[in-house]
Amino acid sequence: MFGGGFRAQKLRVSLKLAINRFKHLEKKKTENAIKARKEIADYLSQGKDERARIRVEHIIREDYLVEAMEILEMYCDLLLARFGLIETMKTCDEGLLESVCTLIWVTPRLSTDIAELKQISEQLALKYGRPFAEQARANKTNSVNERIVERMSVQAPPRSLVENYLVEIGKSHNVPYEPDPSAFLDDGVPMFDEKPHFGDGGSSGGKGGNGGGGGGMPGFVHSSAPPPSLPYPLTGGDSAYPPPVTSPPYQPQPMMPQPSVSAIVIVVIAVGWP
Repeated sequence: MFGGGFRAQKLRVSLKLAINRFKHLEKKKTENAIKARKEIADYLSQGKDERARIRVEHIIREDYLVEAMEILEMYCDLLLARFGLIETMKTCDEGLLESVCTLIWVTPRLSTDIAELKQISEQLALKYGRPFAEQARANKTNSVNERIVERMSVQAPPRSLVENYLVEIGKSHNVPYEPDPSAFLDDGVPMFDEKPHFGDGGSSGGKGGNGGGGGGMPGFVHSSAPPPSLPYPLTGGDSAYPPPVTSPPYQPQPMMPQPSVSAIVIVVIAVGWP
């Protein structure tokens, strides 16, 4: 795998091909997820809740995978944009460290779907050395994107997330569904008794919670803030609060004396008419 030397052009071509492959798979999996949601809604309408839960776990994993692919596609774009740093620097630039390590780490997990990852990982290992590649595969330096690690985990999704998916699928297809309250208690999530608040789960790179991922499923926000205070004390029927608004009594302003017509005539005669 590590025979020969680093070939920049081979890495460049592999990155471009990987980007196209990522886009194609993301579109395909998204279309399949839409069809699967319709199938799950049919299970709910037929009362086959357990079968619907199993199918939802598959949908969640696919949503996680699509989100991971979007991040990896972005990393390939970043390496192409900064390809000059890869060619000129002997060591991995700090701004590329997470991208390079994440692509090497994910190769054994996605190379079946994205064959170009093998070529990318091989060329990066030839560029930065075998010890660097081995550390990246084991994530010994914790440089791999944490959200990718979470999304590629083999652990089953939390029960509360499964129930949230079922609720939203039921709403979108006009199928009534009552979630299992024990699922929320087991995961430490309170059973919602009000309209859920849909945040950005997600999307977001970095650390993600149980409700993140490509599905963008909600968390439930309960406000515990006290009600706003009144601008005056509440005294139980005391009409003194709020105090009555009174206007000051009307006081007419004194009028300035106006000259009479006779006075004007006398002034004209005294001054003289022009």
